[in-house]
Amino acid sequence: MKETTLDSFQYAVEELLVRNKSILDQMSKLEDSNARINRTISKAVTHCGCIKINASKQEYPEDIEYSKMKDYMSSHLEGKLCPNCQDLLEKDIGRHLFYLTTLCNNLDLNLYDIILKESERLRLFGKYNLR
Repeated sequence: MKETTLDSFQYAVEELLVRNKSILDQMSKLEDSNARINRTISKAVTHCGCIKINASKQEYPEDIEYSKMKDYMSSHLEGKLCPNCQDLLEKDIGRHLFYLTTLCNNLDLNLYDIILKESERLRLFGKYNLR
């Protein structure tokens, strides 16, 4: 099997993980890393101000075709992450991927295979996936 960057990453995580081998530690670290991502995004809004959140109800015509609905949906984000906030967020997402990978390793799951299966589900179900 051709080794991918994802496989290399998963192998490196397995080799480098010394602490937090317990599944309970890994679960709590994954949740903590998720909270850090949310906090970093919040800080980009409230502290830095490089992005803004302008949220309201998602409005779209009732008689619209499903395929055109996404044209009416908004991310509620305004602006763009500054280089500093982007760097912080990338580090937080990297940490999150690390702990997600520790869970995969502990449960003998291959992250690359999971992504392939999910990609196939997206391809098969398309718009009926409804995410």
